[in-house]
Amino acid sequence: MPDYRKDPDAIARLNPEQFRVTQQSGTERPGTGEYLDNKEVGIYVDVVSGEPLFASSDKYESGCGWPSFTRPIEHANVEELRDASLGMVRTEVRSKHGDSHLGHVFPDGPKAQGGLRYCINSASLRFVPRERMAQEGYEAYLDQVKEIS
Repeated sequence: MPDYRKDPDAIARLNPEQFRVTQQSGTERPGTGEYLDNKEVGIYVDVVSGEPLFASSDKYESGCGWPSFTRPIEHANVEELRDASLGMVRTEVRSKHGDSHLGHVFPDGPKAQGGLRYCINSASLRFVPRERMAQEGYEAYLDQVKEIS
C-alpha cells in the first residue's frame, strides 16, 4: 500500500490559494475552481498527500459552484468532521492521511446515488487522467472510472 502522508515538500510547492484552502481550511470562490467543469475521465487525489479521493464517474453538476461528487472513491481516505464555523453546523471533509481541508458534504445530493453531495474545492485536488493512472500508481482504481456519457 502506498504511503500517503502530509508531505512538507508538497506543502512547500502549493500555490497561495492551495495553501489557504488545504492548510487554513479556506474556501475558493464559487465558480472559480479549475475542476468545476472538468469532464475528463480519471481520479482526483489530494494535492498534498496524493491519496485517491474521488472518481470522475461520481462527479456531477450540482449547480453549487464547486466540483460535486456523490461519494469518495475510498472512504478510508476521507474524514468527516463537525464544522460549526460561520454560524452554521456543517460536515467538513478532510483527507485522512494528508489532513487537507477538502470542502463539505451535504445531504442534498442525487437520491439514486445515496443522497450525498461532496462539495469540494478544486484547490485541494490534483486530477490524474485515466491514461496516466497506472504509471502514477493508481491502477487499482481503473475499474472505478468509466467514460462519461
